[in-house]
Amino acid sequence: MDTTLDHVGTEFATVDEIREVALAQLSPPARDFLESGAGDETTLRRNRRAFDRWAFLPRVMSGLPSPATTTRFLGVDLALPILTAPFGADGLFHPDGQVAVARANAAAGTASIVPEAGTHFLEEIAAAAPGAAAFGQIHPLGTDEGFLTMARRYEDAGYRGLCITCDVPIQGWRDRNLRNRYLPDYALFGGNYPSIEQALGQLGQLIEPEAPVWSWHKLGGLLAQTSLPWMAKGIMTAEDARGAVAAGASALAVSNHGGRQLDGQRASLDVLPEIRDAVGPDIAIALDSGVRRGADVVKAIALGADVVVIGRLAAYGLAAGGEAGVLRVLQLLHAEITNILTLLGRGSVADLNRDALVRVEAY
Repeated sequence: MDTTLDHVGTEFATVDEIREVALAQLSPPARDFLESGAGDETTLRRNRRAFDRWAFLPRVMSGLPSPATTTRFLGVDLALPILTAPFGADGLFHPDGQVAVARANAAAGTASIVPEAGTHFLEEIAAAAPGAAAFGQIHPLGTDEGFLTMARRYEDAGYRGLCITCDVPIQGWRDRNLRNRYLPDYALFGGNYPSIEQALGQLGQLIEPEAPVWSWHKLGGLLAQTSLPWMAKGIMTAEDARGAVAAGASALAVSNHGGRQLDGQRASLDVLPEIRDAVGPDIAIALDSGVRRGADVVKAIALGADVVVIGRLAAYGLAAGGEAGVLRVLQLLHAEITNILTLLGRGSVADLNRDALVRVEAY
């Protein structure tokens, strides 16, 4: 991937600029839908402050060539250690939604986690960007049959793994959306369902949960009936990390859902080291929540992640410029990661560890 700044979307010089343009495109309620967190948004703020508590320890005169940013996650080769998140209602930000996101990932050499509750059919996204639409996301809700039907659709469409969003048995309490009386059109969430009635029946449980109750035992038993490796998303404690691995998870996404679910919990970055220590080096880990620039990516990998997952950043790119906007976000992140690895005297992302950082008081 070209990390110079004279490529697609040169009108955007920084990720912050992309965000500014994106938010200007959206109505105030839609803007709040994207930007908001749950409750008092304490966790939303903690996610950002957590990155400030870590300072880099540079190595000078390293004698190293330009660093490598390539990695591998659940069998998928990536040009940079970033996946895009399975954010739903993607058509709210651009008509092409996750189709555009997947195409941008294909151009950047990385991959999408494609949402169940998206605007476009998962098969359409896979056809638009073969290989880049690598992981399919499912909520453990509803019937066993419905869950397995979705899993097998991803399998049949050529996806390489599944992402199971474990932290949304019900949607978080989001004051900004409540104050705005805002609920996006269900058609923006229901692209994978043949009728709006089916979409309402499945996804309506995010508002009012219904039986059956799900558990690690139940989830692991169902996923054992598929051939795809899976990642448990929403892991915030060592206990849940061990429970997911015991149920058969090959990877974990350390995530508090971008502060959009349970307010008042810790930042994802703060729990990452203890979860890495709990599961050891052989379980793949993604860090989700709070990532806003390439420096954040480097810090997350140094603290134990293999990749990071970006949701709001991808949505900003989508709203600002469709496929080109998402690609520009990825280009800028890639360029900054390369810059910081060079200044740290590290030859690759694989060379990052906790020795690259020191904990400091947040400024």
